[in-house]
Amino acid sequence: MVGKSQIKFIRSLQLKKYRKLNGLFVAEGVKLVNELLQAELTSEGVFTTHPELLPPQFSSFEVIGEADLKRMSGLKTPNKVLAVFRIPETTEPVLEEWTLALDGVKDPGNLGTIIRLCDWFGIPQIVCSEDTVDCFNPKVLQATMGSIARVKIAYTALEPLLTDSEHSTFGADMHGENIYELEFPSKGILVMGNEAHGISDEVGVLLDKKVSIPQFGQSSVESLNVATATAILLNELRREGR
Repeated sequence: MVGKSQIKFIRSLQLKKYRKLNGLFVAEGVKLVNELLQAELTSEGVFTTHPELLPPQFSSFEVIGEADLKRMSGLKTPNKVLAVFRIPETTEPVLEEWTLALDGVKDPGNLGTIIRLCDWFGIPQIVCSEDTVDCFNPKVLQATMGSIARVKIAYTALEPLLTDSEHSTFGADMHGENIYELEFPSKGILVMGNEAHGISDEVGVLLDKKVSIPQFGQSSVESLNVATATAILLNELRREGR
């Protein structure tokens, strides 16, 4: 049986400062938890109302009632399984083939979707500026649908990374060159910027080329959502087997 102090501690991990302090994060939902368990992340506690939904080879869990699950959950409607995992140790980014860099992306849903897109398009690594939303934010984790288990994520200052890189660097910009008129190399760094302000000036001056997605028709839409734009750009990078 879980106690009040344990429930309070798990609830505290909804906040970044407690995740950072304890080196732990919470994952909820059958698919997400199972993906992370199978990725061999270190679990510090798995709680479920339906143990048959866990991987058959996994035996270290605690069966709890729906009331307790609801008290420890950050969701309006808890999804049968909740687990506490240790945050993996981060390593220095290794720039091989294509890397996606995020400059100040703030919305958890956007980051989660972008992580999922990288999983889909085979981009193994995302490098985030230090002011990008925490990838272990519960809303980010939900939006990844488990893809966070397969995409490496590092947080670092982007300016030194871009300055020291030997790869070509591209950044999404409304006034950049038409992506459909460019030949992309087999490896490089693609930078996506903040939802409201785009790529920062400090990062922008370090780019080799700014690229844009052309608008068709006479729509009054001013810009694309950053996750939508990322999908289009990654698709173009991967076109013809790149």
